[in-house]
Amino acid sequence: MPRGNLKIRKVALSPDITYGSLSISKFINYTMLNGKKTVATRIVYDAFQKASEATKVTPEEMFEAVLRNVGPILEVKSKRIGGANYQIPMEVSRERRNTLAMKWIIDSARHQKGRKMSEKLSSELVDAFHNQGAAIKKREETHRMAEANKAFAHFARF
Repeated sequence: MPRGNLKIRKVALSPDITYGSLSISKFINYTMLNGKKTVATRIVYDAFQKASEATKVTPEEMFEAVLRNVGPILEVKSKRIGGANYQIPMEVSRERRNTLAMKWIIDSARHQKGRKMSEKLSSELVDAFHNQGAAIKKREETHRMAEANKAFAHFARF
């Protein structure tokens, strides 16, 4: 059944305490587990402090650069046409690009073993700042999939 236009709802999100940024507040919420926001806030702020010391840049500038580096430009979406499923490359909106970047950074930090979460997150942020690490690898993999399925791009218009 075809879907109509979706209404984008605005979530009442307040900026974070230290930097006054909505994107950092969103990043804290993605980091949070089991509703423990104070723990997530402490982890993110510690990671930002360590990462900014390693990169010699302010935490806000470092985080914006990391989101630009990790966020994908293209992704593939599955579409069923004539009984066959095609992976169609689509351009990613700015909001989704930032969301995917945040989730990939947190997931790659969580999959590391043996250290505190703030240390793992800071190392992943530093790696992403220098265009390295698991989150950047994920972005490259996504772009490779979109490039491989470029032949089906004409189906995006349907």
